Amino acid sequence: MVTLSQDKVVQQTKKVVTGSVMSRTFPLDKVRNIGIIAHIDAGKTTVTERVLFYTGRTYKIGEVDEGTAVMDWMEQERERGITITAAATTCYWREHRINIIDTPGHVDFTAEVERSLRVLDGGVVVFDGVAGVEAQSETVWRQADKYRVPRVCFVNKMDRTGADFYHTVSMIEERLRAKALPVQIPWGKEDKFRGIVDLIEQKAWLFSDDAEVAPEEMPVPEDERGEFDRQRHLMIEKLAENDDQLMLLYLEEKEIPAAEIKAAIRRLTLANRIVPVLCGSALKNKGIQPLLDAIVDYLPSPLDIPPVPVTDLRTGEEGVREVSDEAPFTALAFKVVTDPFMGRLVYFRVYSGVVMSGMQVFNSTRGQRERIGRLIRMHANHREEIEMADTGSIAATVGLKNTFTGDTLCDLAHPVLLEPIRFPEPVLSMVVEPKSKADQNRLSEALGKLSEEDPTFKVRVDPETGQTIIAGMGELHLEVLLDRMHREFNVAARVGKPQVAYKETITVPVEVEGRFIRQFGGRGQYGHVWLKLEPNERGSGFRFVDHLRGGVIPKEYVPAVEAGVKEALETGVIAGYPVIDVKVTLFDGSYHEVDSSDLAFKMAGSIAVKEGLRKAKPVLLEPIMKLEVVMPAQFLGDVIGDLNARRGNIEGIETHGETCTVRALIPLAETFGYATVLRSLTQGRASYSLQFHCYKELPPSLTEQAHVKVRGL
Repeated sequence: MVTLSQDKVVQQTKKVVTGSVMSRTFPLDKVRNIGIIAHIDAGKTTVTERVLFYTGRTYKIGEVDEGTAVMDWMEQERERGITITAAATTCYWREHRINIIDTPGHVDFTAEVERSLRVLDGGVVVFDGVAGVEAQSETVWRQADKYRVPRVCFVNKMDRTGADFYHTVSMIEERLRAKALPVQIPWGKEDKFRGIVDLIEQKAWLFSDDAEVAPEEMPVPEDERGEFDRQRHLMIEKLAENDDQLMLLYLEEKEIPAAEIKAAIRRLTLANRIVPVLCGSALKNKGIQPLLDAIVDYLPSPLDIPPVPVTDLRTGEEGVREVSDEAPFTALAFKVVTDPFMGRLVYFRVYSGVVMSGMQVFNSTRGQRERIGRLIRMHANHREEIEMADTGSIAATVGLKNTFTGDTLCDLAHPVLLEPIRFPEPVLSMVVEPKSKADQNRLSEALGKLSEEDPTFKVRVDPETGQTIIAGMGELHLEVLLDRMHREFNVAARVGKPQVAYKETITVPVEVEGRFIRQFGGRGQYGHVWLKLEPNERGSGFRFVDHLRGGVIPKEYVPAVEAGVKEALETGVIAGYPVIDVKVTLFDGSYHEVDSSDLAFKMAGSIAVKEGLRKAKPVLLEPIMKLEVVMPAQFLGDVIGDLNARRGNIEGIETHGETCTVRALIPLAETFGYATVLRSLTQGRASYSLQFHCYKELPPSLTEQAHVKVRGL
């Protein structure tokens, strides 16, 4: 466990310029792009702070509780002691460059995790050694599964009362359905936790609470020998079952070298077939250096992941971009930030090629040319200017005026499109209005910049009331954004109570006719369509199908019909909420050779949908949240009684020692003020987490109440 000295890092980061060609500072196989992901309060930021200290990136350890964490740089983060925005940094270990993104753990900021995982190659999932797998742990795990991100697990807080390494490992296997492979076991338990025993190297590391004291290498302690032998045997058996190369060595019944074991773990980790599990206590500075070794040994470089799929804009064909500096430049913009000193910063990940300051690139998502301004490597909110960003780099730039989250930046001569990032829809809305006329323009500007930064923050003006409505992922999400609006943009605003973002859908299929015929004395307007509206599966969204036969409507008018349909679905017929999960099929109609136009067919499509929605027995849908409550067992009855009164549906109850965990589904409308009630019921000894689960039909008895709510987005 060695680290590069800071002088060596500085030397290695200097660019070698020959003409216009710049050499790489680090070979691609020595680059790691990783994210630190976990449930809130599992200790992600504390782990990251120790990583920065031990790699020489910082000279003093920042503490979350004291508000001095480098990665939690926003005022709101330091006040609340939580991570709100994903922060990027770069450090060096064993002559490898590690680009790290520390992500939030609160479900309201899940978009930060989503966009970070989209551009990262590997992840470190941190678990609380006492609580094990928690609600948001499952969410981030599913997000990592979606992007096929290889992971290592770090069971943190092993020094706390109730910490149980083996229970957490079993929870990883049961609740996350992952093949967990412990490569370390804890030495000691709870307040007797002293260090770790390495199952691969067959030695122990004794850690001091003092961060300045290097860990001491020792033989496996006698009191841990029995457990060590058992766990090492299980580790090798599990590896042999999944890796043919190690199986051959295992069958020979000889001692397997540590290098062969590590090579097998790397192969299986990269293939997402196993997940190495480590342990420690970040707050007490224990287990961080072995975690850094695991990042280098087991997580992928950009060369280890499949080439990124692209769509060639000239031919429309699917292809891939080779992971190489020589390939055409391709990057994905994954984050936009309004920096108080530098203005608009765009974060991007380079998948192929090289980009330099002043270079002109093509935004293929918007169809516009952009010029790269200054290139910056970020260290939380500190900036380090760089001359170029090569393949595998995560960097930021100023000067991109028309580039937003999810946009593709590429070479002008080789235009391609990367798959965009998809974000969840907001579930909570509220009215916001300026306190004075002077605040009106500033309010619009502030809301515009905040919605640019956060794709799950939506802003719209209700056409009937003229009110500005904002929508987000939860109460904390909107509270933080309104606080930022006041502090960063100096905008004073009044806000209404949070409202649920209901949706509408249909329950029976119908066929409807839409006609738009106008005559103005000259050329008129003529559009005529027949549409079939059908309920779609819940969560499948809107689908438009062109089923025309025999040229009854020219093909050039079909996009206009679809646009009219989409526009009509934005406002439902029950209470004006958006209509979701509907399949619309265009199957007949007629046109006029002179009078037909895009506008006429757009209006015809809209008229047909409005008529169809009334006939198709529309219903209101409400967001259902997944709730997890952790509490002492003595309060279980009171908590379940309260959940039943809130229309909650209990899904499961788990008991671990004196602690109970209740998992339930509950309507979002019933969760307002739940924190206060839960504190009262449990003498302040319970904690809970909420995350969006699905939309379900609102009971008819409650539909009338929803009519008077603020219309959602």
